Amino acid sequence: MADTAHIYEAAEPDGLSISRAVVDGVAVVTLAGEIDHHTSGLLRQALMPDPPGAARTVADFTGVAFMDSSGINVLIGAHQAHDPGGWLRLAGVRRPVLRTLEIVGLTTLIDCYPDVREAMAA
Repeated sequence: MADTAHIYEAAEPDGLSISRAVVDGVAVVTLAGEIDHHTSGLLRQALMPDPPGAARTVADFTGVAFMDSSGINVLIGAHQAHDPGGWLRLAGVRRPVLRTLEIVGLTTLIDCYPDVREAMAA
């Protein structure tokens, strides 16, 4: 059951839409579109823990087909903002984006799961 919900929308039609809901104390951020330098600010805003440091967040990447280095930087910053008392987990990362995460070594830093349910249960 969702405790709260927020929606962030990019101004451009090919941009990024983001919804954020709190489910059982975990922020679930659902993404759809592309993550690049135009949309990374929205992603940063949605992934930052509240309160800082102790929050738990699952980012659902099922709807993300492309991510450039701007997204990598946001994920690193969000991961660091969740440390040491919280965590950031990724769910449903599609193969092209997952390959990028693997190449830069981010999958050793941030855990990836097949879907949101498994990410929340881990």
